Amino acid sequence: MSKLKVIPEKSLTNNSRIVGLLAQLEKINAESSESDTARYVTSKILHLVQSQEKTRREMTAKGSTGMEILLSTLENTKDLQTTLNILSILVELVSAGGGRRVSFLVTKGGSQILLQLLMNASKESPPHEELMVQIHSILAKIGPKDKKFGVKARINGALNITLNLVKQNLQNHRLVLPCLQLLRVYSANSVNSVSLGKNGVVELMFKIIGPFSKKNSSLIKVALDTLAALLKSKTNARRAVDRGYVQVLLTIYVDWHRHDNRHRNMLIRKGILQSLKSVTNIKLGRKAFIDANGMKILYNTSQECLAVRTLDPLVNTSSLIMRKCFPKNRLPLPTIKSSFHFQLPVIPMTGPVAQLYSLPPEVDDVVDESDDNDDIDVEAENETENEDDLDQNFKNDDIETDINKLKPQQEPGRTIEDLKMYEHLFPELVDDFQDYDLISKEPKPFVFEGKVRGPIVVPTAGEETSGNSGSLRKVIVKENIPSRGDEGEKKSTFMNLAKEDIKDDRTLQQQPGDQNRTISSVHGLNNDIVKALDRITLQNIPSQTAPGFTAETKKDCSLPLTVLTCAKACPHMAACGNVLFEGRTVQLGKLCCTGVETEDDEDTESNSSVEQASVEVPDGPTLHDPDLYIEIVKNTKSVPEYSEVAYPDYFGHIPPPFKEPILERPYGVQRTKIAQDIERLIHQSDIIDRVVYDLDHPNYTIPEEGDILKFNSKFECGNLRKVIQIRKNEYDLILNSDINSNHYHQWFYFEVSGMRPGVAYRFNIINCEKSNSQFNYGMQPLMYSVQEALNGRPWWIRMGTDICYYKNHFSRSSVAAGGQKGKSYYTITFTVNFPHKDDVCYFAYHYPYTYSTLQMHLQKLESAHNPQQIYFRKDVLCETLSGNTCPLVTITAMPESNYYEHLCQFRNRPYVFLSARVHPGETNASWVMKGTLEYLMSNNPTAQSLRESYIFKIVPMLNPDGVINGNHRCSLSGEDLNRQWQNPNPDLHPTIYHAKGLLQYLAAVKRLPLVYCDYHGHSRKKNVFMYGCSIKETVWHTNDNATSCDVVEDTGYRTLPKILSHIAPAFCMSSCSFVVEKSKESTARVVIWREIGVQRSYTMESTLCGCDQGKYKGLQIGTRELEEMGAKFCVGLLRLKRLTSPLEYNLPSSLLDFENDLIDSSCKVTSRNGVSSLKLLTL
Repeated sequence: MSKLKVIPEKSLTNNSRIVGLLAQLEKINAESSESDTARYVTSKILHLVQSQEKTRREMTAKGSTGMEILLSTLENTKDLQTTLNILSILVELVSAGGGRRVSFLVTKGGSQILLQLLMNASKESPPHEELMVQIHSILAKIGPKDKKFGVKARINGALNITLNLVKQNLQNHRLVLPCLQLLRVYSANSVNSVSLGKNGVVELMFKIIGPFSKKNSSLIKVALDTLAALLKSKTNARRAVDRGYVQVLLTIYVDWHRHDNRHRNMLIRKGILQSLKSVTNIKLGRKAFIDANGMKILYNTSQECLAVRTLDPLVNTSSLIMRKCFPKNRLPLPTIKSSFHFQLPVIPMTGPVAQLYSLPPEVDDVVDESDDNDDIDVEAENETENEDDLDQNFKNDDIETDINKLKPQQEPGRTIEDLKMYEHLFPELVDDFQDYDLISKEPKPFVFEGKVRGPIVVPTAGEETSGNSGSLRKVIVKENIPSRGDEGEKKSTFMNLAKEDIKDDRTLQQQPGDQNRTISSVHGLNNDIVKALDRITLQNIPSQTAPGFTAETKKDCSLPLTVLTCAKACPHMAACGNVLFEGRTVQLGKLCCTGVETEDDEDTESNSSVEQASVEVPDGPTLHDPDLYIEIVKNTKSVPEYSEVAYPDYFGHIPPPFKEPILERPYGVQRTKIAQDIERLIHQSDIIDRVVYDLDHPNYTIPEEGDILKFNSKFECGNLRKVIQIRKNEYDLILNSDINSNHYHQWFYFEVSGMRPGVAYRFNIINCEKSNSQFNYGMQPLMYSVQEALNGRPWWIRMGTDICYYKNHFSRSSVAAGGQKGKSYYTITFTVNFPHKDDVCYFAYHYPYTYSTLQMHLQKLESAHNPQQIYFRKDVLCETLSGNTCPLVTITAMPESNYYEHLCQFRNRPYVFLSARVHPGETNASWVMKGTLEYLMSNNPTAQSLRESYIFKIVPMLNPDGVINGNHRCSLSGEDLNRQWQNPNPDLHPTIYHAKGLLQYLAAVKRLPLVYCDYHGHSRKKNVFMYGCSIKETVWHTNDNATSCDVVEDTGYRTLPKILSHIAPAFCMSSCSFVVEKSKESTARVVIWREIGVQRSYTMESTLCGCDQGKYKGLQIGTRELEEMGAKFCVGLLRLKRLTSPLEYNLPSSLLDFENDLIDSSCKVTSRNGVSSLKLLTL
């Protein structure tokens, strides 16, 4: 044979020897020539295929007819050798070429021709062994690539042919092996599997598999794989159970486990486990497994495998089987409904609440032991970082495809007369400001000063600043101006900045060790304080606290109360309110001690192209006031009628002066925790099972033993329902359901005391519902230590090790779950070593932010603002179901004067409507909102420009009742308020009804908001991102590209997210989505876009965990970053104003293009002169 030249692939089919041989074979087929010639040609082709990869490529290249010629010859030839040659050629082609060549053979009709050949060959008696081996080998390879292979095989009668071959040739391993491989492929079709089972295939497999043997291991492996596939059929599984094969499989597994000392047969051992996994999918199989002592067998064998990393697949599969077979239990509760009940003014006719009220009482006692275990078939251990995020990929069936529904259609919904009820909430549209002390009383011509303003350059939170503190100035408290509505009683505090105090500030920088300094006098008090002060109660808090603090103890109702005060005040923190501890300067609210560092007038004038904006440090006073907080809490109405206050809410929180990286999960931690759970069933005598906290039995006597932790959550936002001590240092915690609901468990906030240092305490929250959580990907719970706060470190910190989130053995019936799939609960488990003895510590899902905290912050903002500069109103939108007020905030800049042109400019500012905290468990939304409010109320020049550009209408907490009562998702109506925007009920959903009414009013008076944004938190994704609404992108996701091309749409909805992606380090544009899903059609974002007509209608989602991109990559998110995000959202709005209203700013088109270019490129962050706010507060 002459050597062929290397030919480019494109010309292979025309210029190589194989083409000639194929042409010759095609001619033989057409002329029905002698079989000798066909045999010779096919042998030559086989030789080329076996020896040259180039030939194999030619045969399966696009446009090649080689495969058709071979299949045609195979179909027509009567010669055995020719058939064997062609089958060998096909085996070579599919063996070396991977999936593409197999698929190529399927598309050419290879499956049907080979099945027909099998039928013909089976008619010979006895069948030709080599022919059967070849046919079965190739069918086993191409079958998985043919979606209809199972049906074709059944119609052709191939199932019984293969099965009979195995039965008749059990000792002929060469023939049985490919037959078993093909039986495994047949069994992928459920109908085939049942049919084979009826013909005795299960029993046949148990004749092949058996105890440990060094012989025929490959045959046993294939038989086990086939058996595992067959047992996925419930019919076959029941047959296996009836014949006692579960016990047989366990016995075989133990035998292989004991004898396979060198672990050379791990695949066989795994095959046995896979068969057990399949048979335990049914209830009978699980019962047989338990009766055969399977839990103990697999537990012991898996523990013995832990030392060898290569045996992890066995450990993981064993863990999965044990979890599945662990007897399902109902939660140890009298009812899964909330411990608290609130009588609704109206009972809805349909929906979850109506269903809850109609449920028979016994449904709580039903445990669903059905065979529907599809949701359990997940791997027991996922050591990779591939997050299972269901929101990342849209399901086409949830995307709205009706163009008419997608098109925004402004619907008045309510009459003009009805909407007039909201006129009093828009006084800014009619006020003539005659009674206000405005900056200028002199009428001035209304001429816009058309200074060209350049891009905003914003420093980021926590950024280290240069040592030059030349622009840091002394804090001066001016004479206060009475704020409107306070009748002159409240004093406003302003912070002016001067340059005289540079030296003092530099001295501060030179004392970094001070931030860890602990004053001995305070330290000596700590133990006495914690022991004496069980908890702060509304009855025993003094009404006022002296401005200077001294340590004194008061008694009320025989309950000792210690109030810490300090006679010293930090000269650098004069405007930050009182300090808590002697010798220690700690601010309880937002870091606000450094003012806005503006340039000198001449510098500002000469550098007008760049506006400096300090977003992380508002220049207002501290927003935390413990005494004010207590007064507000007294007026907060809760269903349980809470009378206690949590320490963190009283003391306040400041961000810690250190970074908190995303936790690296130790390898194997989840299976270790699951194994410890399984031990509860195997070693029941080791389990204490003692109730130590029970909301359903308030008179329950808590054991007084010294080594038992004490729990409490009877305070605002708390929601712990029951605690059971499992082992000496392990506790199961059960969360309360949302009121008027029997589910939504995820948010937690509770108190722990009575701990000992150096002891690892394990906490298991056992009734979570989400199918996955960021706790599996580096997120930690939050802990607040009272002793740490007393030592000058009043902050929430990320705490806990060995953290994971997994499905447990507790479940609820589908009836009680409202027909939802996924009836099992999930466990959050974490381990904590407490630093102090007899401390009082608090744990939370995320940084708590209570309704009372919001009211306190709003009062502080109102009392401290400059009424000459800032127009601030705090109105009551409505009352909630339990009688709490829902605040509505209006912020803009005061008009320069009451001259007509100034009033016109004031009234014609576009509206921006913001809302947050519709879901109570998403506390990060409130921290972002806090950052927005503080920035809008600051003396920052950019903030002033923003106020002059917009009128902000803000509902900072849409669900006060849910927040107060510790709900995770719902209001007191038991419904998700963010699914009520289409048809809100004024009696059941008053905050949504009236918030929508405000927007409908604005639409009716032709003042449609430029932007609407609802702040949320996201539990399964990292970073901060937005959801918006787009017809074109929604249609595009349905894969209807033709329709998508026909849609004409303004892409302005993308502008704000694009801006934020460049100025906010936590924001991620790639996580944003603008698809409208059917399941989200009643959310605020979609309804306000569709019905009200606001094009830029968004949901802004903030992670509960951290960031995986940008400046904060690898860090868990904190309140500093969340507040920064709220502030940078404001800066983004100002940039949006410039891009949408260039004429108002008199920007030349070239400069506007320059702005657009900046948005498409990365925005650099400028370092600030002076000391960072963080340093100032912690030094």
